[in-house]
Parts: sequence; C-alpha cells; structure tokens
Amino acid sequence: MKSKMLRMSLMLLLVMLFGISVTPAFANKLIIVTTLTDMADFARAVGGDLVEVHSLATGVEDTHGVPMKPSFVPVMNRADLLILVGLDCEHAFLPALLEASKNPRIQKGHAGYVDCSRGIVPLDVPKSTDHFEGDVHPYGNPHYMLDPVMAKTAISNIFNAMATVAPQHLAEFTRNRDAYLAVLDDKIAQWLIKGKVLKGVKFVSYHEHWPYFAERFGMNYFGTIELKPGIDPTARHIEELTASMKAQHVAVVVREPQFPEKTPKRIAQQTAATMITLPIMPGGVPNTETYIKMMDYIVNTMVTAVQAVK
Repeated sequence: MKSKMLRMSLMLLLVMLFGISVTPAFANKLIIVTTLTDMADFARAVGGDLVEVHSLATGVEDTHGVPMKPSFVPVMNRADLLILVGLDCEHAFLPALLEASKNPRIQKGHAGYVDCSRGIVPLDVPKSTDHFEGDVHPYGNPHYMLDPVMAKTAISNIFNAMATVAPQHLAEFTRNRDAYLAVLDDKIAQWLIKGKVLKGVKFVSYHEHWPYFAERFGMNYFGTIELKPGIDPTARHIEELTASMKAQHVAVVVREPQFPEKTPKRIAQQTAATMITLPIMPGGVPNTETYIKMMDYIVNTMVTAVQAVK
C-alpha cells in the first residue's frame, strides 16, 4: 500500500508540472473527457460530430486505478465536460488529475462535472468502510454499467449535460440520443431473451464487477476469487472457495482481463467449471470497442459457457 501511494505521489508531482492555466475550449466542438471507455462511446453517440471525446482509459485498465499520464492534463485543461462513473469508482486517480487540470469548468459542483451515477440506486452499500474490509466503496458498488438497463441512466445524464452547456444543439443531441437508445433497447430485448438460460446459474469472478449484471439476468453471484475487494486471495481462501463451489455446483468462473489467468484457471479446473474472460469496459478484449459490442460479447460468452456445462 505504501509503495502504491508513493507511486501515486510521484505521478501527481509529474502531472502537476504539466498543469497550465486554463485555456478556452475549441469553439467548434465540445471537448469531452471521460474516465472510462463506455462513457466515451455514449458521449460520441449522443454528441455526434459536435463533440471531440477523449477517454483516460483504453479499456484494458483496472477501472479503479487508471494510470495517470502527464498527457491527460492538457486535454482536461481544455475540456468542457468531464464524464465519470461516480460512486467513488475513480477515487484513486481522478482527484489529482482534476487538481492538476486547473480547469474550473469541470470541477465538482460545476456544469461540466458529469457524474453518471445520478439516479442510480447502488447495490452493496457497505455497512463499514474499515480498511480491513479491503478497497470498499462507501457509496456502493460502482459497476452498474454492466447492466445495460442502468446504462440508460448514464446516457440520460450525458445528454442532459450536453444540452446544458450547448443548448443551441439540443435538437441534434436529442435526435442522436433517441436513435442510440432505440438501438440499445432493441439489443437489451435480444440479450434478455438469449440470457434466459442464465437464470439461477451460479458463478464466481475475480473482482466484484458483476452484481448488477447478475441481478438483471437472474444469476446467482456466488463469490469472488479476491479475498476482499483489492486484496489478493490467500491459499486458505482459494481452498474454501473451491470446496464451496464443488458442493454448490458453481458452473462458471469469470476472469477479468485486468487480473492474471493462473488462479482463475486453476480454480475452474479443480471445480469442473468453465472459465471465461469477460471485459469490464469497451476495449477490454478484442472486438469490443463499443458498449453494444461489449455487451454482445459478454452475453454470448456467458450463454455459451453455461450451455457447455448443462
């Protein structure tokens, strides 16, 4: 933990060197910075040709620890909107970048600070935020984007922010939003039909990314390979998890690409479960560069895995 904090402090010092005075955003397009790639995809869908979108993440990072780069600061300095997941998801990197950006437009409480969790009823709000419980999120689990129905709330928040800062383009933003939501609603209907085979299926994952997905598709989220959020598993935890999985016939092990394959693969082999690798944001695995492609991949891969063990 100390070494991690030291690295973060050193990065902050480096980033601060690039913190320059606020410069006006481009007049022709809204400059938008998103923390993660799913929100970048939504912003492009709603904004169309009227926006220039930059995502801090590329899709392969840990959502809670996107590495800070000095190049982030100049683009944040010019941004009209900063779009984030919220629920403390970006707590490890975003506050330092906001301070370094020296951009009043995108600070918390201003119109350019867009928290996509507004209107979300979070799951897993902890009773305790003691550090012994791991890297807990005091406002609840922030991985609501993996429920495509909840993603519509994020899209609504993004639309409202664009309409506020550029009301002259309201008609185009509205057309773009409605067109995208029509496609997304059609895909959601398809996913729910295809995902009927997932109802009641038990699965584990490395990190607790999947409670919203599990609730939407009626799955039984059995547990995590991590001992606690952000804490690597111990030998005893793996032994106990493996025994419980065998007894309860857990069918699927989900490994997110941010984590090593060795331990999930071994657990799957020992329990006769199927291991699959699923992205947690667009770009996490090949051919998932948009939100819809990512959700297609997740649903199809999960369904295939479940059908293979039935």
